[in-house]
Amino acid sequence: MRLSRYFLPVLKETPSEAQIVSHRLMLRAGLIKQASAGIYSWLPLGYKVLKKIEEIVHQEQIRAGHLPMLMPTIQSADLWRESGRYDAYGAEMLRITDRHERDMLFTPTAEELITDIFRAHVNSYKDLPLTMYQIQWKFRDEIRPRFGVMRGREFYMKDGYNFDLTKEDALHAYNRHLVSYLRTYERMGLQAIPMRADSGPIGGDDTHEFLVLAETGESEVFYDSEIADLRFGDRAIDYDDRAQCQAVLEEFTSRYARTDETHDAEVFAQIPVERQRVARGIEVGQIFYFGTKYSDAMGALVDDGQGGRVPVHMGSHGIGVSRLVGAIIEASHDDNGIIWPEGVTPFHVGIVNLKQGDASCDAACNDLYKAFVSKGLEPLYDDRTERAGAKFATMDLIGLPWRITVGPRGLAGGTVELTCRRTGESEELSLEAVVARVVEIYAPHMG
Repeated sequence: MRLSRYFLPVLKETPSEAQIVSHRLMLRAGLIKQASAGIYSWLPLGYKVLKKIEEIVHQEQIRAGHLPMLMPTIQSADLWRESGRYDAYGAEMLRITDRHERDMLFTPTAEELITDIFRAHVNSYKDLPLTMYQIQWKFRDEIRPRFGVMRGREFYMKDGYNFDLTKEDALHAYNRHLVSYLRTYERMGLQAIPMRADSGPIGGDDTHEFLVLAETGESEVFYDSEIADLRFGDRAIDYDDRAQCQAVLEEFTSRYARTDETHDAEVFAQIPVERQRVARGIEVGQIFYFGTKYSDAMGALVDDGQGGRVPVHMGSHGIGVSRLVGAIIEASHDDNGIIWPEGVTPFHVGIVNLKQGDASCDAACNDLYKAFVSKGLEPLYDDRTERAGAKFATMDLIGLPWRITVGPRGLAGGTVELTCRRTGESEELSLEAVVARVVEIYAPHMG
């Protein structure tokens, strides 16, 4: 993509309504524009990041054996009355009436609808286990939407639902989701710590939130510092192996890590003082096991193979896809702008032409552009006739992790400059070598 043909409405001034770093930078870098309170249009650059995050979520869910689907954003209130949640959910649910005076709602979550789909088509234990998920827009009518996409009213979310014959089977699904979430977040350049949490209106006894540590986090968190040293890495795991999944759960949840809602001061005090940490965290996902809460209420029964019919055991598992854009920025930025991790960057490399219109510079930039495209990478070529300082400022603001600077002086010696956004370090390389270097950098991030 050539920047002269791209829609990138960057702002020089920080909007007055933006209170936290991610909100300021998303507005300034032209990722989003507010449509109304807590509701945003996703502009081309922001949309690319959103889709990169979505694709990683899809890949890791499918790797874990979960089936993608799509449910509507508007649901019938009748299903929620069956489960007992229509009146209990609270003012965050946007309730509407259609032209036939039928009560409807804009979905904040989909346990009822997925249970209705399940009970209509699954009757036997032979069809279990089953986990389906979607990535879809949701709406919760926050009384005070703030912090941009971090606490908006409309948000993009992955919500998955498992159906199992027994509690043991469902807890394996819970463990499987925990493992897949650890892989998902690490691929995005994040460390998301699983913390014992409160289930809220979803219900259930077993639940963990995944929180990214950040000063602007909405939750106060208490944890053993040892957990911050854990990484899942690129280890291979068999999602059908219960012992493997259970071992990962124990590794990542055996140390103390809780939100303020479930914090136990007495238990926390037993941790050595030098390892006690109190911080703020941003929730980017949550997993639940809630047993037969919905299957009992809505009659989601299966033959158990022994002549009886039993309610299925269920869980639900969410990842805040749009919220992750803000969380990544909160965790990865500097005074000049965003610093995208390689796994989610909207463009893999920025090409800056220091002398647009110079034949040798234009030719070198065009050659680099074509070379990257042929390698399956997406370059952003700043071919504007702006001064060099403005081009560098734009690249720093939008946060591409690698920048190639092409100028007459370097080309005279057969080189261009490759700069790492995170460290600021640069090296001079030939055109062929810089392409090979960038391809090498992204090889582990290509899915």
